[in-house]
Amino acid sequence: MADQGREGGLDAPTRHPLNQNDPEFWDEQSLNKELERVYDICHGCRRCVSLCNAFPTLFDLVDESETMEVDGVAVEDYGKVVDQCYLCDLCYLTKCPYVPPHEWNVDFPHLMLRAKAVKFQKGDVKFRDRLITSTDLVGKTASLPVINSLVNAGNKSSGVRKLLASSLGIHEAAKLPGYNSATARKNNAVLSYDPSIDSTRDSQSNGKVMLFTTCYCNYNEPDISESVIKVLQHNDIDVRIPYREHCCGMPKLELGDLDKVERLKNENIPVLYEAVEEGFSLMAAVPSCVLMFKQELPLMYPEDKQVQAVAKAFHDPFEYLYKLHKENNLKLDFKTELGSVSYHVACHQRVQNIGPKTRQILELIPETTVQSIERCSGHDGTYGVKKETLQYANKIVRPVVRQVQQQQADYYGSDCPIAGRHIENNLDGDKQTVHPIDMLRLAYGL
Repeated sequence: MADQGREGGLDAPTRHPLNQNDPEFWDEQSLNKELERVYDICHGCRRCVSLCNAFPTLFDLVDESETMEVDGVAVEDYGKVVDQCYLCDLCYLTKCPYVPPHEWNVDFPHLMLRAKAVKFQKGDVKFRDRLITSTDLVGKTASLPVINSLVNAGNKSSGVRKLLASSLGIHEAAKLPGYNSATARKNNAVLSYDPSIDSTRDSQSNGKVMLFTTCYCNYNEPDISESVIKVLQHNDIDVRIPYREHCCGMPKLELGDLDKVERLKNENIPVLYEAVEEGFSLMAAVPSCVLMFKQELPLMYPEDKQVQAVAKAFHDPFEYLYKLHKENNLKLDFKTELGSVSYHVACHQRVQNIGPKTRQILELIPETTVQSIERCSGHDGTYGVKKETLQYANKIVRPVVRQVQQQQADYYGSDCPIAGRHIENNLDGDKQTVHPIDMLRLAYGL
């Protein structure tokens, strides 16, 4: 018997389309009514208090109001909760007992997204936030040869950082990622694939993968893309990169800039769909980018057949490698054991519902044990650099840091490279994070 409508029911959570083209989506009065409804449910439950700062903010507003109920909270303060949500999706996936198909139909992250979109449409957004979510523009500019040196030096200059703090609101204590003039796409230009003029060499391969390099792995840590390519090629996979690539749109989605999300979708999806039609599986090494194509775009454009086809073809790297393993096509000729590994499970990988594939692959390496840490790192890419939110990002990551310190593993890292760096930045000592795909490359001796 189905448990639909019952708290704690066994039905799998379902996600409704975002419905951003419905006029009611943009109606502020309707939005505030829904915010009040959901806030009241959250206030009565409070299971998510430990996940992020959105819920403590809400509960403090309620507890400090005259009525000590949601009706005592000023409507103009509703946005204070919205500003603390960075759409990690963990409340929906791991905590909330009222997600659909429950009759209360609570989807807190997508309600926050709706509120962010209405706020953005009103023009209530800082120049800083427009800038730091323009990851393609910033990356292209910061990777130019001369500018690259200036940007990287400026990131480490106390004078420049104080200027960024006063002018843009970038916290001077936030550790900003470096940029590379030798980007992943430049380094692997020979792998660029255009179906109109090219053909793949798949006659002796186990499959074909189109690697979406992502802004971060292209401009900031190209070695991660290199590791993905090396590991796949070692396993006889024909790896290519798209002839054209733009930001996946996740940073703009989190800002509420849905028009920009649509423009980026229109740039990326046709190229990726061509690859799918040519028999490629799709992959990216940043969980947020994978989730954007797997979940968010399909929920925004449920009738777009190309979007749905791309979503079906998209894989997390370790999800794909595990599939190879189940088919007895994953090579196990490891040269180096890893010993003990502290492995942070990224939020946006968890919500893909693929299971602990990274841990399962790493544990195939002889003399290697993996201890998983399932807590949000709190960085989000932009939340962890802002002047007003760095303190909360550092607070959220403390339980993760504590577990890494207690485990004293030979290696630690996260599927989300930004989360890995945030953990590193909050650890004492000089031991650096290592992305799991880099660990696997090391084990193979590549």
